[in-house]
Amino acid sequence: MPIFRLLNSTVLLFLLLAPFTLSAQSQIKLQVKGISGALKDNVDIYLKKFHEDDVRPGFRFHKELEQDTRIALEALGYYQAQISIDPSPDDPYAITINVQAGAPVLIAQADIKLFGDAVTDPEFQLLLQEQAPVVGKVLHHGQYEGFKSALRNLALRHGYFNANFSLAKLEVAPELNQAFVHLHFDAGPRYKFGAISFNGSQIDSSRLNSMLPFAENDDYLASKLGTLNQSLAASGWFSSILVEGDADNVQQYHLPISISLEPEKRNIIETGIGYSTDIGPRLKLNWLKPWLNSSGHSLRSDISISETEQSIEGAYKLPLQTAATDFYQVQLGFRHRSETGISRKESNLALERHWLLSSDWYRTASVRWLYEDFVQADQSDNISLIMPGISYNRTRQKGGAMPYSADRLSLKVEISDQAWGSDASFIRLRGRAGWIGSLSDNHRFVTRVDGGAILMETLLNLPPSLRFYAGGDNSIRGYGYESVGPRNSDNETTGGRYMLTGTAEYQYRITGDWWLAAFTDYGSAWDDKPDWVQGVGAGIRWASPVGPIRLDFAWGIDEPVDKQKFQLHFSLGPEL
Repeated sequence: MPIFRLLNSTVLLFLLLAPFTLSAQSQIKLQVKGISGALKDNVDIYLKKFHEDDVRPGFRFHKELEQDTRIALEALGYYQAQISIDPSPDDPYAITINVQAGAPVLIAQADIKLFGDAVTDPEFQLLLQEQAPVVGKVLHHGQYEGFKSALRNLALRHGYFNANFSLAKLEVAPELNQAFVHLHFDAGPRYKFGAISFNGSQIDSSRLNSMLPFAENDDYLASKLGTLNQSLAASGWFSSILVEGDADNVQQYHLPISISLEPEKRNIIETGIGYSTDIGPRLKLNWLKPWLNSSGHSLRSDISISETEQSIEGAYKLPLQTAATDFYQVQLGFRHRSETGISRKESNLALERHWLLSSDWYRTASVRWLYEDFVQADQSDNISLIMPGISYNRTRQKGGAMPYSADRLSLKVEISDQAWGSDASFIRLRGRAGWIGSLSDNHRFVTRVDGGAILMETLLNLPPSLRFYAGGDNSIRGYGYESVGPRNSDNETTGGRYMLTGTAEYQYRITGDWWLAAFTDYGSAWDDKPDWVQGVGAGIRWASPVGPIRLDFAWGIDEPVDKQKFQLHFSLGPEL
């Protein structure tokens, strides 16, 4: 009996494993020869469905391969192809598809006509110029269908809601290698924006109307509805926004626009815990009142506490035409920093005017009062300054929180003069530039340059918060936070009048959202003569949902030999 049980078990096991054994042996191996480029790519796409284990070679399967290969070639205009299917004599699952593409079908006639208001629409003329089939070109069915879709989509985006093809016909004469395209597109009348209504808003209608990127009787354009939606969302006033056309009440080709809004909460409180090697652990508390009144004024206060630095800041915003990017703002802030040899107490009061320019530059004009009571190195003083200033910023990026392409430019000038009550006269310049680029999906490059200068004043008459320092997470890695710069006779950091640093970094994706990085930083902060230093190192990057998280191991190679040791840098936030 045990022998029969063993035999039965063996037979059962064989029956269970047999399909997997056959499946493992039946993996189809297809190779296409005789064509390259787009033709081969398209054939490969069509044949992907045959990379399955349940396919069995044979005459029927070979005919199916030939048919699908021919369809893939005809889609790109090759109707006279000669195709042969050659299985390997040693392995019937290894099949070579030999293709002679032959002469392509050329467009012999392109009968393309526009009717309706689209005839004078420059966007349609541009589309015809860039995508319309052209006599003498190789027939491409995908491009033909793509052009038809582009006409329909453009009509919808521009308000030609009655558009249709009065004639859409593609004729192919394979024996002549000729194709005849007939496309007659009747766009009909272009609709216009009708009456515009806001519903459910707690903000004055005059304020909302000033944010409209279009007016009643303007030609309809879908992108303007998107712009309005973004502007309303960026204001922070609303928890829900719905912008839609009222198709049931169209009159004389005018589409009414209805904007339904729900107010945001009156109070929003955010808490957070952060860490960077520059200042250590940090607690944050933010209190936001997105709207205080029907004019859309808002109030924000931020509290930040770490071992070495504590701050409280408040900002009152008075929006203008475009609430998110065109506004006045009054800021009041207090900051205290204390560590070995340093004690700073800062009070800031600033009036700012913000604009987003048509060139995508963000401009801020300001007047700032700074009072600073400080002890640093061998200097103890208090200084009061009134500084008008102006800054320009522009940031562009593609690819989310960890972009594959980005650039940033930032320029700022502040002026102080004893003529209007300041304790010192000077011009402070600050500039920053950064660039991110990619090579394929797995290689990124990050470069940064940061610089500043103070003109017309000696260092002793400047508060420490306006002096320049280098070193730390976002400066010269391998050196401690603000440790690079002029020092007094007791080797205490005093800060400099000038600063210039640069970074070059290469990143390689190891898997998913994880990257390895290698970098070098170079620069200095100085008063009379720069003492250039360099840091080198390697790090790990994680593209987290809240932004890039960076962990770096760096060495300051210009430190004295007896003081050289690696620095650990940890930071969260944008790379530029």
